Amino acid sequence: MKNSRPRRDGKRASAPASAAKPVSSLRIIGGQWRGRKLPFVAAEGLRPTGDRIRETLFNWLMADLPNAHCLDAFSGSGALGLEALSRGAASATLIELNADAAAQIRQNLHLLQCDRGQVMQTDCLSYLQQAPPQPFDVVFIDPPFQLDLWPATIAALEQPGRLSPTATIYLETPRQYALCCPPHWHLHRQKQAGDVCYRLYYRDADSHDTDSRGTDSRGTESG
Repeated sequence: MKNSRPRRDGKRASAPASAAKPVSSLRIIGGQWRGRKLPFVAAEGLRPTGDRIRETLFNWLMADLPNAHCLDAFSGSGALGLEALSRGAASATLIELNADAAAQIRQNLHLLQCDRGQVMQTDCLSYLQQAPPQPFDVVFIDPPFQLDLWPATIAALEQPGRLSPTATIYLETPRQYALCCPPHWHLHRQKQAGDVCYRLYYRDADSHDTDSRGTDSRGTESG
């Protein structure tokens, strides 16, 4: 991702130029805030999910989002969590370790006058060490690719109380990444865009093997 120009606060800066943070913008694609453009901090390693992928993903999630409790596990720009809130999610917990990025997501929630989003400035794996107030219905997992956090995040989510029994889980990985998910996570959709592969899983807590209800039973899509 290319950095945009540093933020300019006017002729009389209140902080040294070195303190200015590069910013860019994201667009809410659908729902209550459709078309709204919001700033985000272009922090190192932050790679927002592109508009094309988000549009496809949220078409897949159309029936799953109303009244859902969502987790945006590596929030970055906040694009996935904010889009979920725009489309009717009951709540979204947005986890972001970078302090500047987390502060900008909070500011964006304020701009949207939305009190259904909670931003936690912490490490996602640390956050998941304790069960949330209620299990998550929809989870977005899109960590910095270079850190290979998918296995640890999946294991943490499978601890009791983290996921609802039939949770929906989205994962974004490099195209050639050998993703390994629990057998009761059934692949619902899969597509590729450039060097990125993105997948949507449905969790079946009552099934711990891959049978006729397994990977392809809900219409796997690739392309």
